[in-house]
Amino acid sequence: MSEIVLTLLGGLVLFLYAVTSLSDVIRSVTSKKPKKWLLRFTKNTFTAILTGTILTILLDSSSVVIIITIVLVNSGLLTFRQAMGIVMGANIGTTISSQIIALDIARFSPILLMIGMAILLITQKEHFKRYGQLFIYFGMLFFGLFIMENAISPLKQDPVFHEWMLKMDNPITGSITGAIVTLIIQSSSATVGMAILLVKKGAISLMGGIAIMLGAELGTCSDTLLATIRGNRQGIKTGLFHLAFNFTSIVICLLLFLPFVHFVEWISGELPLEQTLANAHFIFNFLGVIVFVWFLPWFEKILNRMLPDKPLLNLSRTQNIPELEE
Repeated sequence: MSEIVLTLLGGLVLFLYAVTSLSDVIRSVTSKKPKKWLLRFTKNTFTAILTGTILTILLDSSSVVIIITIVLVNSGLLTFRQAMGIVMGANIGTTISSQIIALDIARFSPILLMIGMAILLITQKEHFKRYGQLFIYFGMLFFGLFIMENAISPLKQDPVFHEWMLKMDNPITGSITGAIVTLIIQSSSATVGMAILLVKKGAISLMGGIAIMLGAELGTCSDTLLATIRGNRQGIKTGLFHLAFNFTSIVICLLLFLPFVHFVEWISGELPLEQTLANAHFIFNFLGVIVFVWFLPWFEKILNRMLPDKPLLNLSRTQNIPELEE
C-alpha cells in the first residue's frame, strides 16, 4: 500500500512540476504578447471572453491569465468590466486541458520527451531550446498522468479506498474534497486530471468525478485572491468577481446536480466516462458564462458599491504581484 501511495505522489509531483514549468516556458516564448493581446482585444465583453479563452489555452493556466489581468487592472490599463469578461473566458479556456487528459495520450509521453531532448541536443540557439523544453514538459506532464493512472489501479481493491471513493457520490462531500485538494496542491488542472483518471479506472462514478470537478473550480480562486492582496480596489474587485462567479455557478449546479449529470450523459452519448467528465467540465463553465454574461452590469454595480473607486495603495506599489500558477 505504501509503495502505491508513493508512486501516486511521485506522479503527482511530476505533473505539478511540469504544469508550473510549462507555464513559465510558454510565457518566456510569448514574451510580452499576452499583455498586448489583453489590451488590444478586449474592447467589449464578447472579445474579452474570447481573448481570455484563447490566452488560457495558449498559456495552459487560467490563474496566470487572471493574475496578468489583475496587474493590468491595478495599473489602470484595463477596466473592471473588461476584466470580468477575461475572467469568464479563462474559465472556459482551462477546460481544454481536461479534454486533452481524457484523450488517453499519456502512453505516448516518451515520444514527446525524446523529441524535446533531440531539439535540446541539436540546437544551440536559446530560442529553439525553449521549444525543446516545451516538448519535454508536455511529455513530463503526460508521463506523470501515466504514473498516477497505473498507481490508481491496485487501489480499487483496497476496502478503505473504495469506501472513501463511494463518499464522493455525495455532491457536497465530493465538492469539498475537490476544493481542499486544489487548495493544497494549488492546481485545479491536477485535481480534475486525477478525477478523470479515477473515473476512467472505475474507482469513482461519474457523479463523484463531477462533484470533485466542481470543488476544484472553487479551490482555484485562491490563487487570484492572493494576487489581489497588494492591489487597488479595481484588482480586488476582479478577484472577488472570480470567486463570486465560480461560487454562484457551483451552487446552482449543486442544486440542479442530477439534471446536470443526466444532461452531460445525454450530450456525451456513448463516449467513455473519462471523456464524459471532461465534457462536464466544459459544459459547466460554458453554461456559466452564457448565463452570467447577462448579469455582468448587476455584478459590476454590486461590487462597485461594496468597494468604491478609492485606491487602497499607491499604484507604484501594485506592480510586484506574485504570479501563482493554476
